[in-house]
Amino acid sequence: MLKRTIYIGNPAYLKLKDHQLQIVDPDSKELKGSVPIEDMGFLVLDHPQITLSHPVILLLQQHNVAIISCDESHLPLGLMLPISGHVEHSDRLKHQINCSEPLRKQLWKQTVEAKIFQQKEVLRKRNIEHDSLLKYMNEVKSGDSTNMEGIAAQYYWKQLFDDFTRERKGDAPNNFLNFGYAVLRSMVARALVSSGLHPTIGIFHRNKYNAYCLADDVMEPYRPYVDALVVDWMQQPQATHVLDKEAKAYLLQLATKDVIINGLQRPLMTALSITTSSLCKCFMGESRVIHYPMM
Repeated sequence: MLKRTIYIGNPAYLKLKDHQLQIVDPDSKELKGSVPIEDMGFLVLDHPQITLSHPVILLLQQHNVAIISCDESHLPLGLMLPISGHVEHSDRLKHQINCSEPLRKQLWKQTVEAKIFQQKEVLRKRNIEHDSLLKYMNEVKSGDSTNMEGIAAQYYWKQLFDDFTRERKGDAPNNFLNFGYAVLRSMVARALVSSGLHPTIGIFHRNKYNAYCLADDVMEPYRPYVDALVVDWMQQPQATHVLDKEAKAYLLQLATKDVIINGLQRPLMTALSITTSSLCKCFMGESRVIHYPMM
């Protein structure tokens, strides 16, 4: 069953009743909504006056629900996941830690190739010049030693948006991209934990200050789905350059967006589980191919 993303952007008190998450207005005590815990995949908290009890947190973690906290800029800041999301977590973690350097380099090569292919498709579907990306994709070497990812990104952003510089802080569409990427990162981390992997131990990203190195690796070929949503949103007649509730609701459709993976159409959230499961098989020596979607 496809899990739901629950977004709360108003003052609220969250409590449990009969294994359902109840959303209550803290002033009027009126019940605003109720959601079965087993139906949930993500809970996005985007208001300083949201209160939830410890039993709520425990039950959400027991059902592998990712709790995402947003900051004063309304961008996802914190992520809460269960320590272990798979019965074979210890054994799988051992294989992940002992992954050889040649395998890491090959896995990163596949990841970069998949990302550039997806970027090419974003441009192609919008009738934008994209031939150079095919060339860059075919020139990716083991470990991406020649940085084709960075070269392709420069070309891609120049083609996708006029007079645009991609940065963490800046004018639209940066704010939309930042929100979408932060949500995507949380989704990838949840899928990794569900597959028995640790989101910190990456195949390429190794920053000692980064707790989500592997999530940052795996999300790369999925980023273009966020880019496509942002482009489509900015073309909506009601769209502004403000990251408002309407924009967030549109971008949160990411989890249920249909993608093609292994020749079959699947929701993106399901595709992530297929990707992380295939990565786990690579670590355990059962395969040497990560399964990424194709746009």
